[in-house]
Amino acid sequence: MDIGFQSKKFEKICNTQKLLLKEFGEEQSEKIRRRLDELRATDNLQDISHLPPPRCHELSGNRKGTFSVDLRHPYRLLFEPAETPIPLKEDGGIDLEQVHAITILGVEDTHG
Repeated sequence: MDIGFQSKKFEKICNTQKLLLKEFGEEQSEKIRRRLDELRATDNLQDISHLPPPRCHELSGNRKGTFSVDLRHPYRLLFEPAETPIPLKEDGGIDLEQVHAITILGVEDTHG
């Protein structure tokens, strides 16, 4: 899958091990790196497991259309489809099999 970043700053952090460690610490950095590698290794969003450990899922409410994968609890790596227009199924939901590019938004605790 093609991965872009919402900000150049966050892209630099994610692609520089020293900056990643400084920003997130050893354990969280490893999880971020692992999730990015998993996302890059897939052909589409459907291929990312909806079960642990990544537990890829769409958020709800005002974050509908944004997806997350688990990092070190309670944090998640947030992203959205980069396809224009976003591919939809007949029922109006996002067609995950047709999402081949995403934009990484950041790392957040979505529970608070």
